[in-house]
Amino acid sequence: MNQPPRAVLFDLDGTLIDSAPDLVAAVQSLCIELGAPQPAFEDVRRVVSAGGRAMLRKGLPGVDEAMIDQWLPRFLDIYSVAMLQHTRLYDGIQEVLEALAARSIAWGIVTNKPGWLARPLLAQMEFFAGSAVLVTGDTLPVRKPDPAPVLHACAQLGVMPAEAVMVGDDLRDVVSGRAAGTRTLVAGWGYLDGEPPQAWQADGIVDTPIELIVALGLGA
Repeated sequence: MNQPPRAVLFDLDGTLIDSAPDLVAAVQSLCIELGAPQPAFEDVRRVVSAGGRAMLRKGLPGVDEAMIDQWLPRFLDIYSVAMLQHTRLYDGIQEVLEALAARSIAWGIVTNKPGWLARPLLAQMEFFAGSAVLVTGDTLPVRKPDPAPVLHACAQLGVMPAEAVMVGDDLRDVVSGRAAGTRTLVAGWGYLDGEPPQAWQADGIVDTPIELIVALGLGA
């Protein structure tokens, strides 16, 4: 990028934090309760960024959507009591956030995770103190890939969308950011389910958090 943005918006799961171990464990615990076989870790991990229903579809293959909807609340309850057993900030993210702070560039989080899960989780993670805005999956009536959550975050930060960058590991992050008018970067260290991210029409793909510092124009 020719010059640093005025604001950077991050997806949460698979971009800032690696939450897959705790989410997959919740799916496996639900399967035990239901007397179903436990799914392979990697099978569920790949779809973490796609949300709870996608994880349950992988964990309970062949189950119809009505049953997925029925079991989703129980899955979320299991997850809610053990959200930070193994969840951690990705290596290099703290350095990215420090580089943003050094340039007085605001950053925030735009996630589809519901607020009743996102807020208590983030409250226990030190890095969140530097966030200037949090838009969760229930802040607005719509979620990503709709552009409204990104536009809302930009408005809260007092920046034009063209002055911001949306960073995420899911196609919905890119679609939401592009539709809102931000630049977009794919977090190549994330879960990246579905078609190759080269087809997402983002402004760039960044392999590691440390490389994000350069991609954002913050220096080597």
